Amino acid sequence: MLPLPSTSSSISKKKYDVFLSFRGEDTRKNFTDHLYEALKRSGIVTFRDDPKLEAGEEIAPELFNAIQQSWCSVIVFSETYAFSGWCLEELAEIVKQKNMGHKIFPIFYNVDPSDLRKQKEKVEEAFAKHEERYKEDRDKIQRWRNALTQVANIKGWHLNNRHESEFIRDISKTMSNISSYS
Repeated sequence: MLPLPSTSSSISKKKYDVFLSFRGEDTRKNFTDHLYEALKRSGIVTFRDDPKLEAGEEIAPELFNAIQQSWCSVIVFSETYAFSGWCLEELAEIVKQKNMGHKIFPIFYNVDPSDLRKQKEKVEEAFAKHEERYKEDRDKIQRWRNALTQVANIKGWHLNNRHESEFIRDISKTMSNISSYS
């Protein structure tokens, strides 16, 4: 597990070090799987959803619980992340937990953070579909938009044409070296 500060009892009670958020169809069997294994090898207790959970329409309560029981979230923003209402609902919960000390570490996997912040290109297309589907729930869409903008403004890791193995090694090393939370 990540070293935990002795002065914070709320952090020391967390079940997971990392909640891993990602779009399954984009990265589950490649990048995210390799990242998960690297974190595990580094002794970082990481929650990753079960592929069977994706079958449902609504986010599973166990995912909200896992977010709440994690010290931080690592979010893998991929090309179609914003097309998933499930991912955006997870993201909104992660942002909600940020106010309670939850840390957020974004990974920009072949996406430009400014496209996420400004919600243009594929992200704009995704939100047009969400607005059509959830036209009765404008608050939900706005919550998703706000969460996406907020997290895209956090300094994160960018793949930038690097070898994935090197990229993953850097992320895993950084996560395992975190020794104080401020």
